[in-house]
Amino acid sequence: MASEIVAEHNHEARRSRGFLGAVRELALILVVALLLSFLVKTFVFRTFFIPSESMEPTLQVSDQVAVGILGFSPEQLSRGDVVVFRDDHQWLPQLPSQPHTPLTSALQFVGLAPENADQYLVKRVIGLPGDTVSCDGDGGPVLINGQPIEEPYLEAGVLPSTMAFEVTVPEHELWVMGDNRTDSADSRFHRAENGGFIDESSVVGRAQVIFWPIDRWGAPS
Repeated sequence: MASEIVAEHNHEARRSRGFLGAVRELALILVVALLLSFLVKTFVFRTFFIPSESMEPTLQVSDQVAVGILGFSPEQLSRGDVVVFRDDHQWLPQLPSQPHTPLTSALQFVGLAPENADQYLVKRVIGLPGDTVSCDGDGGPVLINGQPIEEPYLEAGVLPSTMAFEVTVPEHELWVMGDNRTDSADSRFHRAENGGFIDESSVVGRAQVIFWPIDRWGAPS
């Protein structure tokens, strides 16, 4: 009888050790996964959601995009790139802070949830440093250094700009515009703030992939 009790006790002990071992292994896997996600967010790419219609049809409201930051440098930017940048010149109106649960904040911190878009904007690079960018506002094309540019990302019938402008982009600055030209408070509408230009240093990176919703997977063109 004593040997049976000892055997049962040993069986229970082994089962308990097995359960605790499985819990420790699961916890280790979770910690490693969170660490990898944080490192990816810090060094490879960040994710953002699109809060407005200013980039339609290229980007739709609630699209989630991955922005590549690995090896990114503003000198690599080209005309036509879709970029996410910090709102360093206060283009956005002051909005009441959105409530975030501790879980949401934690997921954003480690990169498992898109970041709050309140402090960031997404637009298309139109003018690079040294470019003279202009438009007559009467249906004519946008001109770069006097030459018209093609803008296949604009919806049919959308005018390149209903506002006339002519600017020369300073060094280390960019001129940006939304694809939804009739509903985009872009460089044209913020001439009072730094001439409408954004600092190259404000750019987080290029919007490389729409990853959510799944049926919109692909690169914004």
